[in-house]
Amino acid sequence: MEKEEQKERKPGEEGGEPSEASSDVEGKISRKPSCASLASNDEDYVGGEEEDDDEKRAVLLGPQIALKEQLEMDKDDESLRKWKEQLLGSIDLNEVGETLDPDVRIQDLTILTSERPDLVLPIPFVPDTKGFAFGLKDGSRYRLKFSFTVSNNIVSGLRYTNTVWKTGMKVDSTKVMLGTFSPQKEPYTYELEEETTPGGYFARGSYSARTKFVDDDGKCYLDMSYYFEIRKDWPTPA
Repeated sequence: MEKEEQKERKPGEEGGEPSEASSDVEGKISRKPSCASLASNDEDYVGGEEEDDDEKRAVLLGPQIALKEQLEMDKDDESLRKWKEQLLGSIDLNEVGETLDPDVRIQDLTILTSERPDLVLPIPFVPDTKGFAFGLKDGSRYRLKFSFTVSNNIVSGLRYTNTVWKTGMKVDSTKVMLGTFSPQKEPYTYELEEETTPGGYFARGSYSARTKFVDDDGKCYLDMSYYFEIRKDWPTPA
């Protein structure tokens, strides 16, 4: 499965605007535009105003179609039929039934670093006594890994976005195209590229962030705002 990652330019960096591409075959899967949030609303937003263009970019792909009907309508198209069979794998269509809307549930976030044991954080986050969802050591290298499940129907063009603010100023924005996923009982995992936290005294302190998982329709499966901190040392494991 192809992966496409996009990251907004930070102050002082060179580079043009990122572009998004989609598979011609994936574009044949029918979807119905909609938007729903499972984890937060405007009152929970901690990062300040942000131009949210996910719904604006939603692709109009026609009415939603159940999995069984999708396979039947493409049975005469050999290449498309084989692609869908490969995508669906060993899924039991009797369990899927006639449900039209896919259901994506983000289960947890894992912080991976060589400097400490893996930290698994169930979603939604549970803040500590200071109100932070987690802490990062300044100048450290780490990766984020998400675990999520897909049920009912194929989710097309699932993407992850994360925006970070410090003292009201946007300091980072990440957009990652995860791909298209079929329903299955086992969770999917997706590991992001390695990042390095800013280092030094002035990088430490409180940050606010907003994380979203959205599909091609602009449908939101997770919209979560939270605080985290960058500190001199890694937090002591609980």
